[in-house]
Amino acid sequence: MGVPAFFRWLTRKYPSVIVNCIEQKSTDVNGEQIPIDSTLPNPNGIEFDNLYLDMNGIIHPCTHPENKPAPKDEDEMMIAIFECIDRLFRIVRPRKVLYMAIDGVAPRAKMNQQRSRRFRASKETTEKNEELARVRKNLIEAGAILPPEKQKGEHFDSNCITPGTPFMDKLSACLHYYVHDRLNNDPGWKGIKVILSDANVPGEGEHKIMDFIRKQRAQPNHDPNTQHVLCGADADLIMLGLATHEPNFTIIREEFKPNQPRPCDMCGQMGHEIKDCQGLEREVFNDGSTIEFSADVQFIFVRLNVLREYLERELEMPNLPFKYEFERALDDWVFMCFFVGNDFLPHLPSLEIRENAIDRLVSLYKKTVYKTGGFLTINGDVNLERVQLIMSDLGMAEDEIFKKRQQTEKMFADRNKLKKRREKHDKLMRSKSAPSFVLGGQYAPTAPNTAFSISNPRQTVDDMRRQSVGNENNQGVKRKRDDNESSDEEKETPDEVRLWEDGFKERYYESKFDVDRTNSGFRHQVALEYVRGLCWVLQYYYQGCPSWKWYFPYHYAPFASDFLNISAVSTKFEKGTVPFRPLEQLMSVFPAASSKHVPQPWAVLMSDPESTIIDFYPVDFKIDLNGKKFAWQGVALLPFVEETRLHKALEPYYDLLTSEERRRNVKGMDRLYIQQDNSKYGLLKDLYLDKTNYENSTSVLIDGMEGKVMLADDCVKIGGSLPSPVMGLNVVRSNQVICVKFEDPNYGDDFIFEAIRLQGVV
Repeated sequence: MGVPAFFRWLTRKYPSVIVNCIEQKSTDVNGEQIPIDSTLPNPNGIEFDNLYLDMNGIIHPCTHPENKPAPKDEDEMMIAIFECIDRLFRIVRPRKVLYMAIDGVAPRAKMNQQRSRRFRASKETTEKNEELARVRKNLIEAGAILPPEKQKGEHFDSNCITPGTPFMDKLSACLHYYVHDRLNNDPGWKGIKVILSDANVPGEGEHKIMDFIRKQRAQPNHDPNTQHVLCGADADLIMLGLATHEPNFTIIREEFKPNQPRPCDMCGQMGHEIKDCQGLEREVFNDGSTIEFSADVQFIFVRLNVLREYLERELEMPNLPFKYEFERALDDWVFMCFFVGNDFLPHLPSLEIRENAIDRLVSLYKKTVYKTGGFLTINGDVNLERVQLIMSDLGMAEDEIFKKRQQTEKMFADRNKLKKRREKHDKLMRSKSAPSFVLGGQYAPTAPNTAFSISNPRQTVDDMRRQSVGNENNQGVKRKRDDNESSDEEKETPDEVRLWEDGFKERYYESKFDVDRTNSGFRHQVALEYVRGLCWVLQYYYQGCPSWKWYFPYHYAPFASDFLNISAVSTKFEKGTVPFRPLEQLMSVFPAASSKHVPQPWAVLMSDPESTIIDFYPVDFKIDLNGKKFAWQGVALLPFVEETRLHKALEPYYDLLTSEERRRNVKGMDRLYIQQDNSKYGLLKDLYLDKTNYENSTSVLIDGMEGKVMLADDCVKIGGSLPSPVMGLNVVRSNQVICVKFEDPNYGDDFIFEAIRLQGVV
C-alpha cells in the first residue's frame, strides 16, 4: 500500500489517531551527559508491556539516511542502529518483552516485489553514478571546488540488506552483542525478555511479530489487556495491528513529513539538486566545518484503539437482517483496504487512495451488506459470493471513475501550466530590471577584503558570461513557443489505453498483457487468480503464511467488472510448502550488479551468457509508468523467476559453497535473552549448566509468555566476556545473561486463530 497516500488519508480523516511522543533527552551537567533513567514511569502516561521492532525500518535509514551524511563504514552503521533502538526503548520503556524482528526469507508473493525494488535500486544507482560523473567533470573544468571523489567499492549497496548476505550475518552478531551489553548494564532493561529473530529465521519481520502475538494470545495465560507497541513506518502495520483485535495496540513511527530537503549528491550541501550544483563554497571547504542538516526526527504514536473508535462509528449499520458485530465489520474493512494496495498484488485500476477509494468501498459495502446476508470475512476466510456483489457494484461505476479522473488530471495540468507561465513572466519582468549577468555560487560577489583565487578566472567568468547570453537567447526562443505550449513542460507519456474512452478494457488487455482484445477467457483467468491473491493476503494477515510458493503471476490487475462467477475460486492453498533458503532468495531477488553479495560460483550464473537462467537477470528493463508521473511509481516489467529452473541451475554448485556460506544458508531460530532479575532465570540457568542435549526442547512459561527453549551454541558463559564486533565499543564483562533458542507454541495445520476480542478486556 502506498505509505504516504494512505497515511495522509488516515490522518486527515481521523486526526485524533496521531499524538506526538513525549521524549526525555539526556542532560549535560558540567560537560557530562546524564542518561535518561528508563526505570522511571513513562512520561507519555502509559506503561507499555511489549515493544516490537520491525528492524528493516530501522536498518535502512541508519545505513543510508536521506537527510544527513551517510555513515563512513559498517561499524558506524551498527552504532547508529544501536542508538536508534536505545532512543525507541527510552520512549516506550517496555516492561515485559522487547522483540526485534529482521526480515528473513519472504514468501514468493513478496519476493517478486523485493526483486522489483532491488532491480530498480541497481538501475537508479547506475544512472545516478553516470550523472555524478558528468556533472563532476563539468564543474571541475569550470574550476569549482568539490569534495574528494569516493573510491570505487566505497559506495554502500543497500541491496545487501537481504537475508543471506555477509552484512546481515554481521548485523546479527552485533545485535547479539548489543542485547548482552544492555541487559548486563542498563537498569531499564532489568527483568525484561528480549527476543531476536534475525535474517536466518524465515518470514517478513512484521509477520514474525504477528505470529508471536497470535500464538501468545491463543494461550490461556495471555493477559488480554497487554499494552503492545509496534515500531515501523509501513502502512500495512496499521492493518496488521487492527487484525490482532488486541484492544491496546499502538504504532510508533517517525513523523511523516513530505518533500523533505535532501543534500546534494555531489557536494553534500542543502538547498539545491545535483543539476544545479556549483560546488562547495571556498570557506566551507577550507575550514572543514560540517554542513547543517535537519534536526532529529520526531516520533509519533498511531493509536489503534482510537482508530477502532472512529471505525466503530463509521461502520455502524442499523437494522441489519443479521446480528451486527463490530469485530467482524472491522475485519471486512481491513479486507477492503487490500483492494486499494498491498505488497503482494497490484491495486485495481479504478481504485486510488487519493481519489477516496477507501471511502467509496465502505459506501458500497454498507449498501451491499444488507443484501449479502452476512459479513464478507471470518477469521481470515473470505465469502466470495458476498464479495462478488460489491465488485459488481464497483464495476458498474468504473466508467464514471475513469472519466472523472481524466477531467481532474486535465484541470490540474492546465492549472500547473498556467502557474509556470506566470512564473516565467514574473521572472522575465525581474530580469529586465536587473543586471543581465550575475555570478553565482562560489563566484558570487563577495566583501572587498575576502580573498580567494580561481585558476584562470578570466576564462571561467568569460565562459559563464557566454553561457548566460546563450541562455537569454534561448529564453527568447522559448517565449515564442509559449504562445502555444512551453518546451519546458514535461512531455506527457503517451497513454495508449485511455481508460476514459470507450473500449478501454480491450485496449488495456492488449497493451498490458499482450493478448487479443477479444480474449475474454484470459480476462476471467486473471481475475480469478487475483481473487485467490486476495484470499491469500487475508489468510496471511489472520492465520500466518498459507503458502510459501503462491504468487500472482501478472504485473497488472484486472478490472472490478472482470470479477464474474468468483465464488467458484478455491480459497484453500497447498499445505506443507517451505520457504526458500537465504542464498536461494538472493539469487531470486538480486540483479547481476549485486552479485558480489552471493557466493562466487553462483554469481557466474547471473552474467554468463551461457547460463541457463541468464534471462532472470536483465541488464536493462522497461518501467511502464502506467498512468503515473514518476518512474518509482511505474511497473518494472521483469521476468518472474521460475522456481524449478532456479533450483536445477544451482544444484551442481552447492558443493562449491564455503563453510561460512553454508552456515548463512540454513534456517535459524529465534533467540531469547534474560538476565538474573527475570523470574525464570534459575530455570534457564539450570538448563544451560546441564547441557545434556542441544536437540532437546523444554516448554516454559515466563511471566505469561509460553514457548519452547533449546540450548544455543552462542550462549556466553556466565561470568564470561563477549568482545565487541564493533570497533571502539567495550567488551561485555562478567556476563549474567542467558541466551537460548526460542520457539512459539506449536499448533496444528488446521488450527484456526479466532479474530475476536478476548474475554477479560477492560
